[in-house]
Amino acid sequence: MVGDEETEHTGADPGGRGWDATRAWVEKGLTEAERIEEVVRLRGGWTCEMRRLDVCGPAGRRALVLRSFVKPFYLRHAEALLNREAAVLRLLGSTDVPAAALVAIDATAQYCDHPSLLMSLLPGTVRLSDEGAGRRAELLARQLLRIHRVPVTAETRPRAYQAWTSPERVIPPEDTQRPELWQEAVDVIRRAPPDFPACFLHRDFHPGNVLFTGNGDGLRISGVVDWVETSWGPADLDVAHCSTALALLHGVRVGMQFADLYVAAGGTLAEDHASHLYWRLLDALAFAPDAEKVAVPWREVGRADLTPDLLTRRLEQYLQALLARYS
Repeated sequence: MVGDEETEHTGADPGGRGWDATRAWVEKGLTEAERIEEVVRLRGGWTCEMRRLDVCGPAGRRALVLRSFVKPFYLRHAEALLNREAAVLRLLGSTDVPAAALVAIDATAQYCDHPSLLMSLLPGTVRLSDEGAGRRAELLARQLLRIHRVPVTAETRPRAYQAWTSPERVIPPEDTQRPELWQEAVDVIRRAPPDFPACFLHRDFHPGNVLFTGNGDGLRISGVVDWVETSWGPADLDVAHCSTALALLHGVRVGMQFADLYVAAGGTLAEDHASHLYWRLLDALAFAPDAEKVAVPWREVGRADLTPDLLTRRLEQYLQALLARYS
């Protein structure tokens, strides 16, 4: 979600969407004599606007991150999304999951120009290149398992997961040469959801929401971001979502290996193939017909090769591979 940076001066109206009230709200919550010195737009996301705020004061410099919902659709849901993320960040503060620390929240834009959440800045960068994708996938699998093991109480348990598609909403690509493949995949998710042991889900875990530091043997995950969709549900669904993203980003082989990496790390998935296939296809079919939505932020951070045609082809090949292995 956070990638390349584009500097914006503090006196400007970043993105032309309002800033004065938001800046006043942030600075009111800073320690005495601290001020925002610079604003840097963080690129790589599409649901919201992200800014790094460089703060300077007598005690030195520090950096914060401001998430603001500005698009009409997300404005309608901002209060629930931001409150959910705030609750998750509080919960994760006592765990080994590398998440940001909550600083402040204005979920209804009572003080800000737009609904906003202020949090600490995590170190690291998003890594989306094909080089080293296999090693990063191993680290992603281990990190996802740690997320699934986060303990919750009745009060801190997140909402039940929501499916992001249904048989009636799936639209195959117009130029597909394999309509029967799409029909077979859709038929799989017509059944009732399989029974599952529930756990804590990130629900939008993929390479674009994970930060890395180091290289080679020193490569480490330094942060996991974007907790607005956190849910309670089957581990298979989180694994499915990351698998689909890896297939689109790096090719079908990498996407198909991720579930095996998760199990090798100690994770448990549905024992029967039919149940696992249901969750994998429930996620993959939500990207139909062309997976263009996910490609926009990826291209912003350097993956210009991810054209609509390539992504559509990879999605179809991924469906074929899933059905061949798990049917």
